[in-house]
Amino acid sequence: MKILPKIHDFLWGAPLIVFILFVGIVLSIKLKGLQIRKLPKAFSFMLQKETPDAKRVSSFEALCISLSATLGTGNITGVATAITLGGVGALLWMEIGAILGMVVKYAESFLAIKYRYIKDDLIIGGPFIYIEKGLKRNGKKLAISFATFGMLASILGMGTFIQINGISDAFRNIFTIDFTINLPYLNLEISIFQLIIGAVFATLCGFVLIGGIKKISKLCEILVPFMAFLYITLCLIIIVCKLNKIPYFLNVLISMAKSKKAMIGGIIASFNTLAIKQGISKGLFSNEAGMGSSPIAVANVKGHDPIKEGLLGMMSTFLGTIVICTLTGLVIILTSAYQQKLEGIYITEYAFTKGLPFPSIITMLLLLVCITCFAFTTMIGWHLYGIKCLNYLTNNNQRVAKIYNVIYIIMIFIGAFLKITFIWDLTEILCALMSIPNLIAILSLSDVIKEETNQYFLKQKD
Repeated sequence: MKILPKIHDFLWGAPLIVFILFVGIVLSIKLKGLQIRKLPKAFSFMLQKETPDAKRVSSFEALCISLSATLGTGNITGVATAITLGGVGALLWMEIGAILGMVVKYAESFLAIKYRYIKDDLIIGGPFIYIEKGLKRNGKKLAISFATFGMLASILGMGTFIQINGISDAFRNIFTIDFTINLPYLNLEISIFQLIIGAVFATLCGFVLIGGIKKISKLCEILVPFMAFLYITLCLIIIVCKLNKIPYFLNVLISMAKSKKAMIGGIIASFNTLAIKQGISKGLFSNEAGMGSSPIAVANVKGHDPIKEGLLGMMSTFLGTIVICTLTGLVIILTSAYQQKLEGIYITEYAFTKGLPFPSIITMLLLLVCITCFAFTTMIGWHLYGIKCLNYLTNNNQRVAKIYNVIYIIMIFIGAFLKITFIWDLTEILCALMSIPNLIAILSLSDVIKEETNQYFLKQKD
């Protein structure tokens, strides 16, 4: 309990944040602002229809899996904490960080397709593969370290404890009736309500995981657009109701964005690679750019074009941060929720209750649906990341994978009633440790990405 916060503060200090930004700036220069120039192209790829494949996922399904993991409760609560930490101007710096994150996501997805290999209809790809194959020296060691920390991050927080706690808290905010069981020998008080929530979502998650990647992709393909549409619609309703406050918001944003506090808070929050050192946030990171998680899903697509999948990969950052997080930030600012003495999810709840022209119980239920969908799909998405990392470490040993699945479901159940103050630090430490080898590989292979990307678009002009 005493050591973990110190390790966390050391890992997520200025060096790693600067390293992430540095990689984004280098790629932006080498690719000549590709994340801006080719955004329309990325949209066109996202809307393309593909022939169904019984064994492999489509590019859109891979994008939905990536979004399912990145669109967590952090898109609802993380932004609130960022603005509380860095002021209104933090929102502007979140956008700057997200733009750099988009090109990092492009690079990750590009490498995932370029270096993957297919063996007996089994696709093997992801950061652990492009780290091993792309970095000749010490590549294997770095790949093993990435896969180890990725697997542990999945099962010890990112996909389990943090998400089920978010769902449990959201339900308890509405349904206040509860009973508890005291276990004095364990110094533990267990809520019956939390046990029920844990059992229900562990069971639901188990049914989905049994179906494998195709079932996961199909669920995400349905849930992700639904939850994104619902949440965006609610935010737009609030913004329309508060249009008279837009001039005030723009004035405050420009003035506060100049502050050092706002810049640091916003940049940290934008990469949310664990972002916010002060304050409590239950959310995931808004885009996971540089972490190496999304390329694991991208590697499983049936397409073979690194450029196309790279452009689609960066759309998860665009939609997750530049669209959804921006809308969340606007809602929080326009309703003055950030000025209340509240934390995390309670800031967003206040904003929705004050901003939506519905009875408070309806508003709370709508927000509950959003939080539940966001958290549940993150459980599913991060399970895929964890199992793929485990498969790499065990040479695709299915017996070990089945044991992992059982443990993952148990962790979801347990996480509903655990106090996870130290779990946050542990999860963020593991995510930092998986980001480092991934960022090293991206930077080392940046010339490869540059050369092939430029050749691709030159051929298109010809």
